[in-house]
Amino acid sequence: MNPPTSDPLGVVKEFQTRRGAVRMVSLKQMAQRGIGSIDRLPFSRRVLLECAARKLDGYLVNEDHVRALADPNPRSRGDFEVPFMPARVVLQDFTGVPCVVDLAAMRSYVARKKGDPRKINPLVPVDLVIDHSVQVDEYGRPEALGLNAEIEFLRNRERYEFLRWGQKVFSNLRIVPPATGIVHQVNLEFLAKGVFATPDAEGRLMAYPDSLVGTDSHTTMINGLGVVGWGVGGIEAEAVMLGQPLYMLIPEVVGFRLIGRLKEGATATDLVLTVTQMLRKKGVVEKFVEFFGPGLSTMSLPDRATIANMAPEYGATMGFFPVDDETLRYLERTGRTPDEVDLVERYCKEQGLFRSKATPDPEFGDTLELDLSTVEPSLAGPKRPQDLVRLSDMKRAFEKALTAPAAERGFALSPDALRQTAVVRDNGHTTELHHGSVVIAAITSCTNTSNPSVMIGAGLLAKKAAERGLKPPAYVKTSLAPGSRVVTEYLDKAGLTTYLDRLGFNTVGYGCTTCIGNSGPLPEPVAKAVGESNVVAASVLSGNRNFEGRVHPLVKANYLASPPLVVAYAIAGRTDVDLSTEPLGTGSDGRPVYLRDIWPTQREIDETMARCVTRDMFVTRYAEAFTGNEKWNRIQVGGGDAYDWQADSTYIQEPPFFIDLPDQPSPVQDITGVRVLVMVGDSVTTDHISPAGNIKASSPAGQFLQAAGVGPKDFNSYGARRGNDRVMTRGTFANIRLRNLLAPGTEGGETIFLPGGAPMSIFEAAMKYRETRTPLLVLAGREYGTGSSRDWAAKGTMLLGVRAVLAESYERIHRSNLIGMGVLPLQYREGENRESLGLNGHEVYHIAGLAGGFKPRQEVLIRADGPEGASRRFSAIARIDTPVEVEYYRQGGILPAVLRQLMKR
Repeated sequence: MNPPTSDPLGVVKEFQTRRGAVRMVSLKQMAQRGIGSIDRLPFSRRVLLECAARKLDGYLVNEDHVRALADPNPRSRGDFEVPFMPARVVLQDFTGVPCVVDLAAMRSYVARKKGDPRKINPLVPVDLVIDHSVQVDEYGRPEALGLNAEIEFLRNRERYEFLRWGQKVFSNLRIVPPATGIVHQVNLEFLAKGVFATPDAEGRLMAYPDSLVGTDSHTTMINGLGVVGWGVGGIEAEAVMLGQPLYMLIPEVVGFRLIGRLKEGATATDLVLTVTQMLRKKGVVEKFVEFFGPGLSTMSLPDRATIANMAPEYGATMGFFPVDDETLRYLERTGRTPDEVDLVERYCKEQGLFRSKATPDPEFGDTLELDLSTVEPSLAGPKRPQDLVRLSDMKRAFEKALTAPAAERGFALSPDALRQTAVVRDNGHTTELHHGSVVIAAITSCTNTSNPSVMIGAGLLAKKAAERGLKPPAYVKTSLAPGSRVVTEYLDKAGLTTYLDRLGFNTVGYGCTTCIGNSGPLPEPVAKAVGESNVVAASVLSGNRNFEGRVHPLVKANYLASPPLVVAYAIAGRTDVDLSTEPLGTGSDGRPVYLRDIWPTQREIDETMARCVTRDMFVTRYAEAFTGNEKWNRIQVGGGDAYDWQADSTYIQEPPFFIDLPDQPSPVQDITGVRVLVMVGDSVTTDHISPAGNIKASSPAGQFLQAAGVGPKDFNSYGARRGNDRVMTRGTFANIRLRNLLAPGTEGGETIFLPGGAPMSIFEAAMKYRETRTPLLVLAGREYGTGSSRDWAAKGTMLLGVRAVLAESYERIHRSNLIGMGVLPLQYREGENRESLGLNGHEVYHIAGLAGGFKPRQEVLIRADGPEGASRRFSAIARIDTPVEVEYYRQGGILPAVLRQLMKR
């Protein structure tokens, strides 16, 4: 969309760049006209303010919005909501396919209404990067990369044909093909421009900040480049694509002051795990975190991006770093043109968006501080990214986790189980596995593979280890999945690839792989040994998430670590070891080798980076970002302006959301006669609700696929099947580690049918409730819906017949997604929860106070009738926080609301 040419505030000014004269909406001139003061306004808020002032039209964005964002004290605005209209949208294929499916379904709806389906198009630029589909089927040999690519295309033929159709028919949609890189790294290194300058309706260049939303929660990685953006559900992203603002309460900005510099031996990974623990403890859900202080000047941009990336893990909407000289150097190093870098510098300095050492610190709603020199080598696990474990404490922490109760994120092993081992029998050889044996060691993810310092550090450590004669035990599945092809180039130029290969860290693909659960199968002898025992097998990965059941169904203890530590633990082959004092193994000379013997110095890393990471690598590789995969280019593209849905497809189906959509929504009514389908405790993630990984053959989804003629070896993953609601609805609440408290003693998608208590799968029970038109409820604890932004966690919940969720607290994205699908998020009042109210899930619930209209965050009355006749009455807060969310809920969700608007036009 072109920027407006009008200037209602009288604050448009002109400035000079290498490209000539460029116009801008000036925040400084706004201040001169009495609209706020930006001098001490957090940088992230300044970007939101500029967007509102530039988009001011009196309808979607009015002057009240601008003045509210210019107010240095957002708390004075109470629950005032403001619109945000980002410049672009970024998708990845797991979340992007359902977005394109929904757009295709909208076209089908318009066609059925005798309209023109070509009117349904993204109105803002959209980039979709295919990075989630490659799995680690082959590993540990030179052919692994090519073999995995072949398997990927065979598995995903239908999905890729569908995306090629979307690429052809939708304007404003670009697709980066497989094997290019991970979406956030590609965004950081190539797609992001920092500042845009596009012609307005009169042909004059208007400059404005790069900004975005993305359908992956780690979209926040781009905050390290000074770009405002965060993850949203696919439902919200589609609304933004179709020209709708993203409405939000004015966020509180928490300042995180950094001082000092990292000491020798500490990595950016250690730093981000420390920051994650601190901010989770602080509590920053639905807040912006902005980093400031003298420590910023000691940090490279990849280190900043590492911290920004993991904002979902510490719960914030964003983790923002303002533009400074390091930002400009990074843009130049990664191949942006001199004109692009010049525009960023001149615009940000003119606009007050450029930070220097002399810049006064902004004023924040709250602050905390970290001395970088106190950061120590660390891991996080075994079940959550915020559970920091210092390297020196790792042995004790793992041994403690073995006996700790599950509620304390332990494994609750009995004394007998503690003594159990597993025997791997392979070609006449036997190996004994113990609790903590590392069966997966993966250098993976956008978080770390985008950072040359830790990748080169891993390569140097591998070189020293190989020269000492060390290598991982045979039972360790090793893999390297670089975030972009540039990583391979600089590892090759440094001569480090050969040593990583010698340790089994051959490149397996350019995608997320193990970080998102695409770890592939364990070797059959290892899988058999672990599966037939109670041994707590472990993984160590350089990813950003380690939730239960995510990495691999047979691996219970999962630890996040820097790439060099991944290599080290692969060599050690176990997590119940103190690598600060105990040897990694025995060298070829028969002498013990310690981690300190082979850990690279910072000087070695810096010298290798300076020699081997060059601008030309980025320019050359990204010149073919959209065209460089010949397999992709050869895919045949068919179909017309409306998609030709195939009834027998197990990957792509027309979703039910718009098939029978009435022209007008039904009035909102109270919800009565509600049964509980699922009852869970704290920290239930979107992985628990809608898993992305393996599909179990005996599960409802597995049975459905087999009935459709798909064998287990071709199941692919839930993530790859997100274009088919039949699979995804059956996979909702199907995570193998989900503990439904309605069915105590079980794991996986099990529940009971009420009344009577007959045990059955959650999907089967939901279908039985549907027969009697019984609305359903989910009872939950704190932090419900943490983790990924996946929209299917809300879509599947709705399609099961769940009308409301009652929880102690929500993660931001999942709460929004529930509203986006017309599911009511309810929250207990402060100090109350399921236990304090004496609820056991066997009650029949009645939710009153919705009929006749309601206000944001209104209290509703709930009556819970127990099976013995006793009733409990209590109030809960409807977590529909803004007037626009109320309207979305009234319409049955965001997409029905947007589609009805489009049809009226």
